[in-house]
Amino acid sequence: MSPWFGKAIILASSIVMVIIRAPHGQRSRRVKVVRSGWGALETVLLALAWLAFFVPLVWVAGAPVFAFADYLLRPVPLSAGVVCLAVGLWLFARSHADLGTNWSISLEVREKHQLVTQGIYRSLRHPMYSALLLYSLGQALVVPNWIVGPSYGVAMVLLFAFRIGPEERMMVEEFGEDYEAYRGRTKRLVPGVW
Repeated sequence: MSPWFGKAIILASSIVMVIIRAPHGQRSRRVKVVRSGWGALETVLLALAWLAFFVPLVWVAGAPVFAFADYLLRPVPLSAGVVCLAVGLWLFARSHADLGTNWSISLEVREKHQLVTQGIYRSLRHPMYSALLLYSLGQALVVPNWIVGPSYGVAMVLLFAFRIGPEERMMVEEFGEDYEAYRGRTKRLVPGVW
């Protein structure tokens, strides 16, 4: 199967991700930040995430730097990858919509910040991270390259590993018992499991 199927799907998925996020980023930037968790680690994690987002686009463009790691694209992984990408993008859009102006790209509390417990947040505390993990899995299945395929997943696992703890501590500090109660009735990333 031609790798161009994977290239077209990844290019389209990347464009959809930007289309989903862009208006939310513009809207949230208009709301004043009252508390920020920005630091050196956050800068490194976000730079790594952006780099990992662009690696597949370099592969799509046909740069020979990754050609040595290409392998044959198969229909079953491609199909499973498309499903993961689609569900991941849906969850990504739903998470942004439910958060509204409470969302930001970094660890921040904004003016009039609210604890969102409705919509997709009713059962998951971090559905956007779940969405990015699903998207990462989809990319790994759709991109027939041993380096490019898993690149976003590696970056996202590092981001989650170093960010979920501080994010939850920030929410406890901001919302206290309300967040503790919310944490007690929800799962972090997978409904009913974890």
